[in-house]
Amino acid sequence: MINVALVGNPNTGKTTLFNTLTFSNEHTGNWHGVTVEEKAKVYKFKGQEIKLIDLPGVYSLSPMSYEEEVTLNYLLNKDVDVIVNICDASNLKRNLYLTLSLMELGKPIILVINQIERHSLFKIDVAKLEKMLGIRVVKITAKKKSDGKIVNDEIVNFKEANPIIPYVKLLPLEKAGVNEDMPLFYKIKLLEDDETIKKKLNITKTFGEIDRVANVRYDYIGEIEKTCLGENLRTYGKSKLDDILLNRFLAIPIFICILALIFYLTFFSIGAWLSDGLNFLLTKFVSNPLLKVTGNAFGQSSWVFSLVEVALVGGVGSVLSFLPQVALLLLFLSVLEESGYLSRVAFISEDILGKVGLSGKSVYTLLMGFGCSTSAILTARNMDDKNSKIKTALLTPYMSCAAKFPVYAVLGGAFFGAKNIFVIIGMYFLGVAIAVIMSYIYEKTILKSKAQSFILEFPAYRVMDLKTTLKNIWKNVKDFVIRVGSLILSMNVIVWLLSNFTIKFSYIGQGGGVSILETVGKIISPIFWPLGLKSWGISSALLAGLVAKEVIVSSIALLNGVDEANFSKIGLSTMQSSSAVYFASASSVLSFLVFCLLYLPCIASISVLGKEVGKKWLLIGAVIEFLIAYFVAFIVYNISLAVESFGFLPVAMILGVISIIAFSCLLIYKHLRGKRGCPYGGRCNKECDKKEIQ
Repeated sequence: MINVALVGNPNTGKTTLFNTLTFSNEHTGNWHGVTVEEKAKVYKFKGQEIKLIDLPGVYSLSPMSYEEEVTLNYLLNKDVDVIVNICDASNLKRNLYLTLSLMELGKPIILVINQIERHSLFKIDVAKLEKMLGIRVVKITAKKKSDGKIVNDEIVNFKEANPIIPYVKLLPLEKAGVNEDMPLFYKIKLLEDDETIKKKLNITKTFGEIDRVANVRYDYIGEIEKTCLGENLRTYGKSKLDDILLNRFLAIPIFICILALIFYLTFFSIGAWLSDGLNFLLTKFVSNPLLKVTGNAFGQSSWVFSLVEVALVGGVGSVLSFLPQVALLLLFLSVLEESGYLSRVAFISEDILGKVGLSGKSVYTLLMGFGCSTSAILTARNMDDKNSKIKTALLTPYMSCAAKFPVYAVLGGAFFGAKNIFVIIGMYFLGVAIAVIMSYIYEKTILKSKAQSFILEFPAYRVMDLKTTLKNIWKNVKDFVIRVGSLILSMNVIVWLLSNFTIKFSYIGQGGGVSILETVGKIISPIFWPLGLKSWGISSALLAGLVAKEVIVSSIALLNGVDEANFSKIGLSTMQSSSAVYFASASSVLSFLVFCLLYLPCIASISVLGKEVGKKWLLIGAVIEFLIAYFVAFIVYNISLAVESFGFLPVAMILGVISIIAFSCLLIYKHLRGKRGCPYGGRCNKECDKKEIQ
């Protein structure tokens, strides 16, 4: 077996090449943390068995980030027969810094130049580059299968080369020559005072040659540039469009407008039309025939018919109806991601997030939370600072994931009608606002972050690769369908059993009585009364929602006896006082939606959180999330109730007065705090011998 490590900078097409070589469908993206750990796949080419390892994208082999640590550890400690180093043709000058570091490592290497943009590749003289580096150089387009075969050919027919590293003679290697047999890579890393290597070799001496090492590398890259690269290579990632999208005054409003447009198209325009169409097809060709067959076989009064009608058709079908909207949301997020715009979002968010203890890297994780919290939490691993990693992971569940949308659509549609678009958009932005506020609180109390480096490059704006995008969407849609067909169906069956059998296990449909679920629901429901949630079915649906947020909708359908995959009927059923899940007013619905947004995430996310941040922080985060959800829902309920009773203007005026008083008190507190300490004010950083006045 040939062990091959795939290494490169972020945004060079590394994972695209991995998919092409191995015929896989791994997720690609323009951000840190898409590949957060090594991914491996074994495949055969021309009778040879190849194990290809896709390592995280890195800028160097100095482990200053999680990705660099993973990559370096693998290259040093694992069997690697060939390193395939992929570079972007449009950014070759900067990519070559990593190439030189890999050559210093002393392992066999193939340099693959990826033509992401057609106009850039012809400016590189590959033959001269091969001669200067002393290694095999191949030019390709990573997404082309024919070019993938070229790279596989190079791997199976690889011949040992002699890398040329002429700048090494300019380095004082004798300073690091602990012994003559020490590998060149270790000597250079010692000169750079690399803590990982010094710890590995048990060396504490300081060498202080990091600038010298970097300079000789860059000087050699300058020689390569003059010899092998065209004179008119444009600056990578620059675009006139950035003058608008990155404008200091327009950047944030434009981003908000883009998100609002995505939500509108997904949930109310194209998405709603597609969802209605799928619901019609499911009802006509699946639900009705299935109920007819079951009714003829077991009778419409049997418990089997009830199980199929309520748990399968009403519950699972209602969630499955939202499949087009989930797919559409994923499509729009893919467009933002593959176009290169998300990297710009990280840039414009860096200053804002820095004030609340986060970095631009956190943007990637939080935005991924709009899709799925479980997978988004995993990307928090790439935080350089441990506290930032914990903080980002704990904040991700506040984002409104795709699974929460059915809850907003079903209940909001019934109570708010056409105005529900504002409710849904409000939920998404409320989640972001709570995450920012909680980050600030964490930063000032128990999770203070250290200063972090945030290296960011702007990939050139690109048209998404339709084939790759559709593959990614299909993968996510398939996962959604599998989850609906397994997890949600199983949970619906459990909820149906608990709501149709008494504690003595007698079927309510025949002998009557109080169900197990109703008994439990009535015990815990007083907890939610202050939030305006007074029916036992609401608390039962919230419990079921811990398994997966989609289960809330199917549980409402099941508990209210809705026998169709029609979310309009499910929503209307919650307006009837005789229903198990009953909302007395629009205020109570708003309270419920806010609580669903902020309370504990699904079991899958809880499991991942436990592995990523530890049991202690998982427990702390869970308690805080529940309390925040309860507090915010309580505030929203009472304000909404006041608006219903007294009108919007009086309530707005009262809230305005309260805000002014609170702000004034804060200013007075800051003033008094400054008086107690430095006479120049609380923020003074000057060194002096003024003593604090007690």
